[in-house]
Amino acid sequence: MNDYIVRATAGGGQVRAFAATTGNLVEEARRHHNTSPVATAALGRLLTAGAMMGSMMKNDTDVLTLQIKGDGPIGGLTVTADAKANVKGYVEHPDVMLPPKEGKLDVGGALGIGLLNVIKDMGLKEPYVGQTILQTSEIAEDLTYYFATSEQVPSSVGLGVLMDKDNTVHCAGGFIVQVMPFVTDEVLNKLEQNIQHISSVTSMLDNGHTPEEMLGKVLEGLELEITDTMPTKFSCDCSKERIEKAIVSIGKKDIQEMIDDGEAIEVKCHFCNTSYNFDVEELKEIYKRARK
Repeated sequence: MNDYIVRATAGGGQVRAFAATTGNLVEEARRHHNTSPVATAALGRLLTAGAMMGSMMKNDTDVLTLQIKGDGPIGGLTVTADAKANVKGYVEHPDVMLPPKEGKLDVGGALGIGLLNVIKDMGLKEPYVGQTILQTSEIAEDLTYYFATSEQVPSSVGLGVLMDKDNTVHCAGGFIVQVMPFVTDEVLNKLEQNIQHISSVTSMLDNGHTPEEMLGKVLEGLELEITDTMPTKFSCDCSKERIEKAIVSIGKKDIQEMIDDGEAIEVKCHFCNTSYNFDVEELKEIYKRARK
């Protein structure tokens, strides 16, 4: 199944909802970064959330960044997404291994205590920055808390990544459901009941549920209306030219030191792990373009 996001409303516009299947993009991220199972689960959950939250942005030039910094062995996660649900991300320590907790990958233990930052660059003078303390470090609950406290939008977030025995990604996906300020008690109560009784995201996906069917469970009895579907994928916009600009920005002194070493340098993109090589002659050309 191709990765995609569905957008929907329910309860006569009192609820808006998003659901995604992201197994392919999470597997692609795992291959790029050679992540351990627990790191794959953590990054996969945040990539899934990033894709759905990116699709909420209004303008094609808008960029969303999700950052988690924790005191656990993973260190941190960074994910960026655009309004077309192109998403990329990385883990600070991708090879972390932890024993399972209650039969599940211990994402909370891998991340530890820390902070969640949500940065929205919407072309204004300053980007919007929201920050909350991690509640469980399981990511879905932390985003639920973020929406309620930083954006004042009562929400329910479900995220899941299921691994195969060979440590590849079996399935991944999630949902975000948000209620409008004018929601009635009747709709809210029904939604809360549904969420209490649904099975986990991974079990729904493992049973073959599509994003539409997932929302059908979450919003059962609330007149679900699918309004839109859009593809989502792991996509990094790095290039040798962009890396060159980054080297130019470090200044002549440091570039001269690289030239004096007489060795080619290798620069890796954080987001997709692609390597770019520059020989001494290329560094000399870059030096000419540096200002300081």
